Amino acid sequence: MSTLQTKDYLVFLFYFIVVAGYGYWVYLKKKKQSVSASHDYFLAEGSLTWWAIGASLIASNISAEQFIGMSGSGFKMGLAISAYEWMAAATLIIVAIFFIPVYLKNKIYTMPQFLHQRYNGTVAMIMAVFWLLLYVVVNLMSILYLGALAIHGISGLDLTLCIGLLAVFAIFITLGGMKVIGYTDVIQVFFLVLGGLVATYIALNLVAEKSGQAGIVNGFNLLTKEANDHFHMIFSRDNDNYMDLPGLTTLLGGLWIANLNYWGCNQYITQRALGADLPTARKGILFAAFLKLLMPVIVVLPGIAAYVLYQKGMFHTEMLDSKGIVDVNKAYPSLLNLLPVGLKGLAFAALTAAIVASLAGKANSIATIFSLDIYKKAINKDANEKKLVTVGKTAVIISMIMAILLSLVLGEKLMGEGKQGFQYIQEYTGFVSPGIFAMFILGFFWKKTTSNAALFAIIGGFAFSVLLKFLPGMTDLSFLSQWGFAKANAKAVFEIPFLDRMGFVFLLCAIGMIIISIIDNKKGVKPNGLEVDKTMFRMNTSFVIGSLIVCGLLLALYTIFW
Repeated sequence: MSTLQTKDYLVFLFYFIVVAGYGYWVYLKKKKQSVSASHDYFLAEGSLTWWAIGASLIASNISAEQFIGMSGSGFKMGLAISAYEWMAAATLIIVAIFFIPVYLKNKIYTMPQFLHQRYNGTVAMIMAVFWLLLYVVVNLMSILYLGALAIHGISGLDLTLCIGLLAVFAIFITLGGMKVIGYTDVIQVFFLVLGGLVATYIALNLVAEKSGQAGIVNGFNLLTKEANDHFHMIFSRDNDNYMDLPGLTTLLGGLWIANLNYWGCNQYITQRALGADLPTARKGILFAAFLKLLMPVIVVLPGIAAYVLYQKGMFHTEMLDSKGIVDVNKAYPSLLNLLPVGLKGLAFAALTAAIVASLAGKANSIATIFSLDIYKKAINKDANEKKLVTVGKTAVIISMIMAILLSLVLGEKLMGEGKQGFQYIQEYTGFVSPGIFAMFILGFFWKKTTSNAALFAIIGGFAFSVLLKFLPGMTDLSFLSQWGFAKANAKAVFEIPFLDRMGFVFLLCAIGMIIISIIDNKKGVKPNGLEVDKTMFRMNTSFVIGSLIVCGLLLALYTIFW
């Protein structure tokens, strides 16, 4: 049984005291400076610095789905899974240039508010409920389950207890408001990066030692030789992992939709920048883009190292699930169990930091959407600022309880027994993201887009996604295989890779929205356009230089590991 030693618990206790103490200090300072205004609680309006915004973006994004899910995918498919991280760096720059100026210029603080302002209350309310369900059923539940699974594997604590403790810690941070979350996330990112780098260092060193060598450089070189098939970013059609990352379309298709929707149309993420001015928001987002380039070193390389060590005879017992199947989600916890006393506690703290920061960010977004976009607009229109904050805090607790119950009932069924947790999250989020992104992008930059077109994107996007998911069982899609858009499974049924499915759904939604809007325009319908002009998108010199450096590094990485 895996256990933590006294020194490990002391390291973890130090982390807990620092985060909790600093968070409480920020809370008291904030309380003295301002009243309990809703925008202050939900957005930390005007108070987050660029480095706090960037750190909070990463801390909220990197969680159990990366440390556990993405490391597991690294074990199975290799460096190619890094596409989600490296393309996110480019996506963040696009969001900083084109999306954030539109939000800030039009004083938009929540995503449902954007939909209400651009379309109408019906579209906004439907999507507010949609987002709440997505955040609780997919995001909170998956983070809690995968995180608790990892902590259980490292500490030996009961799985249910781990789920409960993570939830309580996250609630404690969330109830302090967005400012507390934003500034404690800086500490969380420090532990996350430091602990992650330590784990990677130990893993690469161990790979070298197993071959009679030493040093992380030799360890990395051995990885590239002994797992050469794990160091290619673009898969050919005959690759077993093609359905997860379908060749060139990861660069040209659905992965862009997943990233742009996540980083640009997602309350959970954009909320960090919406309380700042444009230069500060852009600096913070650019800082996050640089950190994104580093993430595969922390979450993917350990998975590849675990694969090589597994091939050398290690982890054969630890990696098996209850049915004797290799469970890729156990790759990272198995690796951490090899760390020496003290460093294991640091890695444990890093993992906990990633999970808690992400849970707190999700919970705060749930509170924001429920309080400002559902309670204020549909339940109690006269609610004052203090009441909205109270309702938000209640929503945090209720949503976390629901996530605990869901993780206990459905966690193992959906993400256990050898399934790739990261891919589960991406695929099921992808049922709604194409329609949402189509609705946002046309709403931003085509003033003729109507509310009827937006409703089509919401409902039609989900319907198209479900149809394409189950279409292979109803008809022969082999004709798509000649273009790489379908591949036969073990039962000789041609299925569409889910990233390609997202691309198709986005195109169908966009075309449908254009047709419906043209018809509405001819009938005399006048859409609610946003305030958009070219001057909003001007960039200062430092931002341009930083963006070019990020893009240059991405080009170099894809050239080396194509």
